[in-house]
Amino acid sequence: MVWLAAVRRILFCGVIACIGAASQAAVDVALTPSKSSSARPSLPLGLPPLPRAVETAQPLAKVELGKQLFFDARLSQDKSTSCASCHDPKQGWSNGKRFATGVGGHVGARSAPSVVNSVYVSRYFWDGRANSLEEVIPQPIQHPDEMALSMDDAAQRVNEVRGYRLQFQQVFGVDATRENLAEAIAAFIRTLVAGNSPFDRYRAGDLSALSPAARSGHDVFMFRANCQMCHRGALLSDGGFHNLGVGTDEAKPDPGRAAVTGDKSYDTGAFRTPSLRDVSRTAPYMHDGRLETLGDVLDFYEHAGDVNSHRMQMLNILVLTDEEKHDLAVFLKEGLTSDDYPAVDPPKLPE
Repeated sequence: MVWLAAVRRILFCGVIACIGAASQAAVDVALTPSKSSSARPSLPLGLPPLPRAVETAQPLAKVELGKQLFFDARLSQDKSTSCASCHDPKQGWSNGKRFATGVGGHVGARSAPSVVNSVYVSRYFWDGRANSLEEVIPQPIQHPDEMALSMDDAAQRVNEVRGYRLQFQQVFGVDATRENLAEAIAAFIRTLVAGNSPFDRYRAGDLSALSPAARSGHDVFMFRANCQMCHRGALLSDGGFHNLGVGTDEAKPDPGRAAVTGDKSYDTGAFRTPSLRDVSRTAPYMHDGRLETLGDVLDFYEHAGDVNSHRMQMLNILVLTDEEKHDLAVFLKEGLTSDDYPAVDPPKLPE
């Protein structure tokens, strides 16, 4: 009923006004590295303070070094593939394809997730097998289907480039090693943050930030469809791992989180809940990229995912009217798209 939706909106906005006020304070942090010698990730509206375990102020020179390495295909075996090949700023920091593609045209089995707001993540990859960005970086570089180069060989290649060698000496006081190479790239990735979406402004008290259709879609998201059961918090993700049945019909289903924990009774086919921030930029969807559009995603949930013995128990059939589905899609596209998404051009690489 219209009056009930209005009451819910009023109550919701009253509760989240306090959250919005706290988030607004974060805007006071510089949005770009200053001329000083240190840099920190920008904190636009809607994002919480940085985790205590993260080094918030990093030498600007380290961040710039990591940026160059992120875009440098010389870190792959055949010098054809960089981190940015699968995490392209122009493709939502993903690659716009179903699967990650590496050297020699090798195709992986999972999609490439966006790296934006990685500073807030505690368990990385679809299966959560890494606990820090420093643990993440070596894996795609060394994986035979991705960049296919050992970290020691990568460090050696970097040290053969005079410009890199000088930068590593400036930042770390030593030549490139497998450890500080990963540290530099991680420092750059931690500066990639996005917030300040219409939804953030709406929950901060600006009711005009969302169009009427998006406001209706917001109510569907929060109440009728109960999407916020798993897509909640600052990143619109619970950070957990759930089985939706995706891929269970394959001849050899991806074990997901179970391959990491060994818990086949609970974690089989479970994958990390992705953030919905800027979700319209990161198609295709699901861990194997099988759903091309947000409309496909809504259709998938309308049938409560794919049935299997390990499917998430709280996943119910989603019954929405055509208007509700339309408005929900508008909210996901319009409401969750950041106005200050990190647009980064490839830097000039050292020689």
